[in-house]
Order: sequence, then structure tokens, then C-alpha cells
Amino acid sequence: MESAMFGLETPLMTALQHLLDIPDGEGGAAGKQGATGGPTRAYVRDARAMAATPADVKDLPGAYAFVVDMPGLKSSDIKVQVEEERLLVISGERRRGGGEEKEESCKYLRMERRMGKFMRKFVLPDNADVDKISAVCQDGVLTVTVEKLPPPEPKKPKTIEVKVA
Repeated sequence: MESAMFGLETPLMTALQHLLDIPDGEGGAAGKQGATGGPTRAYVRDARAMAATPADVKDLPGAYAFVVDMPGLKSSDIKVQVEEERLLVISGERRRGGGEEKEESCKYLRMERRMGKFMRKFVLPDNADVDKISAVCQDGVLTVTVEKLPPPEPKKPKTIEVKVA
């Protein structure tokens, strides 16, 4: 296994490698479990994409910031969505040959940069304003900012007039 060569023999990496070793014929289309009781190919693909996409999440005074490195990607390659009202999904695909030499005219001696799909999902807190989300990609770093809702004003005590009978 090539992960031993790079010093990646952690339980998490071992589990991910096990998930990725599913042959093409296995895994069904229904749910997260295939006919053999294992994960489906789509689930494995999504798990691999999420594991390979590191992100920083910052809790700022007025917003939450999600920071993901996206070197060499154009804004058309990146998709930022809110699903199910509270699920922030950052996804896209990095393709080989984007602006580089034609594939037919070159021979790779080494291919180390990660290519393929990437995805991260974040459950937004209750005080996140899903109507005020912005995304900026600058110098290969995507920053998705989700503003916070203002805190609810404290309820003032209701004064009840006492009448004398």
C-alpha cells in the first residue's frame, strides 16, 4: 500500500483506503449500503472527496468564515450552495490539463497534485443568516462568509398594574 510510503498509516487513512478498495461490481444504488452490505460507489466517492478537502472554519464576531485552498481553480469550477436550509456545500472539480500543455504532447514523470472532485459539507449554526452568504476566491483561497443573525433583544418584563378594589 502506497500510504505506508508516505507515513500515512493512521486508523483514519486505513479506513479510507479500505473504503476506496471496493471493486467496480460492488455497491448498489440504494442508500448508503449496497447489496453486499457495504457502502455504495457514490458514498465512497463523496467520502473520498470530503476527506481530501481540508478547510478552516472561523467564528468571527459578526460572521462565520469557511476557508478552503483552491489553487489553480477558476470560479466556474467551484460551486457554493445551501441545501436543506442549513447545510453549506462547497464542491467542484479540478481537471488535469487546465491551461497546461495538451495531454497527447506530454508525458508525466510524476503526478502528485490532486485532481478530481472535491466537496465539503458544513451544518450551519442556528444564528447563521443563510440569506447573507458571500464567496470570494483570491490567490487560490476560497473564503465563504456567512453573516450571523443579530442576537434577539432581551424581553422586557411586562408590568401589570395592580388595581385597588
